[in-house]
Amino acid sequence: MSGRSRGGPLAVLSLAVACAFALVPATSHAASAGAAAPRTVVIDGTRLRDAKRRLDHGDAQLAASVRELTAMSDGWLGQGPWTVVDKPKPAPGGDPHEYLSQAPYWWPTQPKTADNPWGCPYVQKDGQRNPEVDTGTDRPDLGKVFDSVTSLSLAWYYTGDKRYAEHASTILRTWFLDPATRMNPNLDHGQFIPCTYDGRAIGIIDFSQQYTSVLDAVAILDTGAPGWSAGDHAAMLDWNRKFLDWLVDSPFGKEESAARNNHGTFQDMQIAALALATGDKALARRTVLGAEKLRIDAQIASDGSQPQELARTRSWHYSTFDLVAHTRLAAIGKQVGVNLWAYRGPQGQSLSKAVDYLLPAATGAAAWPHPELEFHRYAASDVVHAAADAGDKGAEAAVPRLQAPPAGVLWALRPAAEQLDSIAG
Repeated sequence: MSGRSRGGPLAVLSLAVACAFALVPATSHAASAGAAAPRTVVIDGTRLRDAKRRLDHGDAQLAASVRELTAMSDGWLGQGPWTVVDKPKPAPGGDPHEYLSQAPYWWPTQPKTADNPWGCPYVQKDGQRNPEVDTGTDRPDLGKVFDSVTSLSLAWYYTGDKRYAEHASTILRTWFLDPATRMNPNLDHGQFIPCTYDGRAIGIIDFSQQYTSVLDAVAILDTGAPGWSAGDHAAMLDWNRKFLDWLVDSPFGKEESAARNNHGTFQDMQIAALALATGDKALARRTVLGAEKLRIDAQIASDGSQPQELARTRSWHYSTFDLVAHTRLAAIGKQVGVNLWAYRGPQGQSLSKAVDYLLPAATGAAAWPHPELEFHRYAASDVVHAAADAGDKGAEAAVPRLQAPPAGVLWALRPAAEQLDSIAG
């Protein structure tokens, strides 16, 4: 860490596998009785440990959720690992270890020719994803890394099946740690625009929208997962410290922290989570406290709407998206003595109001009255669960009427909001 002052992721489980799960000895992995809770940064580690104990005592509802989780994780066992050095062309500058992604909503305006291979210039079409961004860059593989290690680490934690932990460990080592395949700890070339920018500050969102889940996955593996060593832990800690330095000190990092929409919220969430994970509790607390005025006051109106997100062509998606960051940041705040759920802005702005604004559409009681190219009601499910856990009575009443996401309801196993209607692919 530098010394300067800082502000800133279904099939049903077969009977044979279910029986194997039931036969796993209670002492075979870290979540056995008396084990310390995982030192997760967003998910409450104590809740994870308690859920595991309830599973061990035959909780049928949790067992059903574990079947959905392991079915999803089984699908990851035959995939990966992935690496940044596999892309067909390196990032500008020529280093294959540099992460590269392309701006998703920018499109060519001219035919692609030998003299103009990209079809430049590019123009923006908000909410309309250019399919070429999923070829030739690292972004699709990065999403697989994030989703797989999240599912696999949790599947190991709840079942004790070492295959999940070992594969998660291989994926993490390949992407982040092995000298031949590792990613450099920066995002200098995120969301480039052909013929215009080699990279942009808003490319940080490629990481910030999910990387806190990876931090929690690592913390789960740190409880004694087979295949994940003390050396892996130390190397990952070093990578995270260097990445945090870049996020805080680089021009792109500073620009992203200054953003007043969801980009700023996710940047705060990522910095606070990395600070907590790497031992800088003071930075984590400062970042969460700063979010009261910088994020809640600036982004949420007195009626609970988020005007900047409502202006988007994907207003439902981005309203829920921003609240994923807010609620995860509030979960980090709980660990550093800051209650963002209790905060009220000068016009009465609050996280609860923002979630309550979504409830009519989230429960199907009313249509979403704003522009949305592809409405998915389930997108709000996790943020409603988060508000209910925080004591929001309207959210508590809404939970039974939420639409289940395609992967099933996993809140009880990983109580932290995720973006359930990802438009990343």
